[in-house]
Amino acid sequence: MDYPFAEEHRIFRRAVRRFVEEELNPHVPEWEAAGIFPKEIYKRMGDLGFLGIRYPTEYGGANADIWSAVVFWEELGRCRSRGLTMSVLVHTDMSSPYLAQWGSSSLKEKYLPAMIAGEKVGAIALTEPGGGSDLSRIRTIAKKRGAHYILNGSKTFITNALNADLFFTLCKTDPTAGARGFSMLIVEKGARGFEVRKLSKKLGMHASDWGELSFENCAVPAENLIGEEHQGFYYSMQGLQNERFAACVSFIASTQQAIEDAIKYAQEREVFGQRLSELQITRHKLAKAQTKVEAARQLLYHTARLIEHSADVTKEVSMCKAFCADVACEVADESLQIHGGYGYTDEYDISRFYRDIRLWKIGAGTTEVMYEIIAKRMGI
Repeated sequence: MDYPFAEEHRIFRRAVRRFVEEELNPHVPEWEAAGIFPKEIYKRMGDLGFLGIRYPTEYGGANADIWSAVVFWEELGRCRSRGLTMSVLVHTDMSSPYLAQWGSSSLKEKYLPAMIAGEKVGAIALTEPGGGSDLSRIRTIAKKRGAHYILNGSKTFITNALNADLFFTLCKTDPTAGARGFSMLIVEKGARGFEVRKLSKKLGMHASDWGELSFENCAVPAENLIGEEHQGFYYSMQGLQNERFAACVSFIASTQQAIEDAIKYAQEREVFGQRLSELQITRHKLAKAQTKVEAARQLLYHTARLIEHSADVTKEVSMCKAFCADVACEVADESLQIHGGYGYTDEYDISRFYRDIRLWKIGAGTTEVMYEIIAKRMGI
């Protein structure tokens, strides 16, 4: 694990792993049952310096490199609640980057230090009842009236809906202009005309709260516009690359953990007078799983190197998203099979992992959409 990590990365890795093992994992059953984890977790992570890894020091960030972020994503991925992992990533790598990269100086001064400190939690509001992977179908509209935008519409499947204070909301400011008619606004929790409704329990990611948003003549201050008006669609396309990559790194780390769990179980479980791990079929299943996870990890590291050199990684991130999701789901299935009947119970973590990881073929753009992006980048 040394290359490409330096000593500072290894020290940071130990700190994040200790936090996950000592302060998160012991509470996972409680938070999974509740369908949400305490908002104070964000504040604790802010105090530890985990929420602003690549952000400027002037706002409270660490101004660290991509490999520090990779370390954080990997170790957070070892939290036994992948829902918590997802919620934290929505805050650190799926919502706040819009503010850090395109927000005005005044907006950054107003919100970014609080987000880095974990005092304000972020959510990204893209998906609507009629449009998910196809953002062009978004129908939420914002009309400029004086010093405000009047927002009307709805969003669904929004992670952090209950815990969030700031909602980075994609909307149409010129319905006739296609992709050139979208903008992004920061909507604050409690704004008049803005309501959040908790959604029913989902298949997995139980500790990650989610909900539906509705905007009815919601007045949003004009200064809450992210970047330039009518550029929101392009910001979203770029933001999704970071979102997909961060989650891929975390969930491949989760997948590695699932293999480790399967190995431990196979070494303890006896069948027909010998340990399960002594059967060739079991050993080959695990070897094949490890080979695919290592291939996925190296694809991720290759992409991180490209990011380090400011390359356009749209194709590579799409490859990561498609390939890593397939590998994770395949490993989840094989690891559960190795656990046998016990894998179908909640006595072992594999059943939760199996439920959680299935989302990754859907969220942030389906696998089918990823292959379409790759094909276009290939000139097909």
